Amino acid sequence: MTTTQEPIDTAEFTREWEEWHAASQRALADPHGFLAVSSLNWLDAEPTRFPDAPGAWWTGPDGVWVELDEGEELVLDGEPLRGRHGFGVLPERASLYATAGAGVIEVAKRGGHDIVRPRHPDNPLLRDFTRTPAYAPDPQWALTGRYLPFEQPRPVTVGAAVEGLQHVYDSPGEIEFTLPGGGGTHRLTAFNGHLPGSLQVLFTDATSGVTTYAANRALTVPAPDGQGRVTVDFNRATNLPCAYTDLATCPLPPAENRLPAAVEAGERIPLERGGQP
Repeated sequence: MTTTQEPIDTAEFTREWEEWHAASQRALADPHGFLAVSSLNWLDAEPTRFPDAPGAWWTGPDGVWVELDEGEELVLDGEPLRGRHGFGVLPERASLYATAGAGVIEVAKRGGHDIVRPRHPDNPLLRDFTRTPAYAPDPQWALTGRYLPFEQPRPVTVGAAVEGLQHVYDSPGEIEFTLPGGGGTHRLTAFNGHLPGSLQVLFTDATSGVTTYAANRALTVPAPDGQGRVTVDFNRATNLPCAYTDLATCPLPPAENRLPAAVEAGERIPLERGGQP
């Protein structure tokens, strides 16, 4: 694939990247974000109490339930919950967040399993967090690619950071691009992004397990233009929550999204996992 790269103002490119990375670090350090997760609990039919969450929790055909003792309370969407409360059957990848004092109790479904995942602002992982190391921004890794939509979205099954768990996502198409320095032309399976029209790719490359997190990195790709062109800026490749904590259920990249070249751009191994500053 041949594409023409527009001239890049290096100073402006660096400034925009620094603003983006600072914003991503602020989001990561949110008091109830993933670094605040204190446990990951898989529910079954037996009511079970957890040390970092009020109530006894269980799941069944009619969804997730909690039984709160006298003096225990959760607040969901501004409404206090006391005694027994049913959260109903949650859709896959859905989450509800109930407040418990200074903490938040996430009730979610991942890989077909109901989970309870408390989040506390004083969790040591969050308390000790400083920053995520990253490669210096380099315009050569801001590529122009091409979006190749499928006629119909295709379900793609991928593994997860939790052994034995699987995720299924609908893929609307592929993204094709040419890596710099003779790295060849490649296609990555894309999933839908968080913003309308945007895309997300999960990938590994030759740096994975060396300078970048071994299991995965994620890249958000803005919506294609009218000609199907997309910006594939590997400088904005980010770690998923599993790069920081074992209490995440992050998806792994599809097998075809393993790039053979070294993508020396984007976020590196977190300091919490032994990464280098």
